[in-house]
Amino acid sequence: MRTRPVLLFDGDCGFCTSCVRFAERRIAPDADLRPFQFEDLGSYGTTWERAEHEVVWITPDGRASGGVQGIAALLRHRGGLFGPVGVLLRLPPFRWIAHGLYRLVANNRHRMPGGTAACALPAHLRPGARRPAEPTGPV
Repeated sequence: MRTRPVLLFDGDCGFCTSCVRFAERRIAPDADLRPFQFEDLGSYGTTWERAEHEVVWITPDGRASGGVQGIAALLRHRGGLFGPVGVLLRLPPFRWIAHGLYRLVANNRHRMPGGTAACALPAHLRPGARRPAEPTGPV
C-alpha cells in the first residue's frame, strides 16, 4: 500500500508539465506527481482514458478524484492557506465554475503557454506514445 498520495498528469503536454512544476515550487504538496504515461495505471485503479482526459489524484487507500476535484483534493491535502481553497472548490457554485474552467483549459491546452500541437492529440496518438494493451492491475 502506498503511503503518499499520487497526482497523475499528462507528461507529454508542456502546459500540464509546467503547471505541475509550478505546483511543486509554489504549493509543495506532500505527494508524488507523476506522468501517467510511465505508470501502471491499473495499479492505481484508473484507466488510460481517464488519465488522458484529466489529472487524477489517488489517495494512499486508492480513492480517486479527477479534474478540478483532483486539484481540490491536492490543495486540501496540502493544507495551510491552500486547504480552504480546496474546500471551496468542492462547494456549489464554485465547483461548477471551476469544472467549466478546467474543461475549457484542458480542451484547449495546446493553445496555452507551453502547450504544443501534440497536446491537441489523444495521448495514444502522440509520437512515441506507449499505451498498454490492457490494464495490468485491478480497475
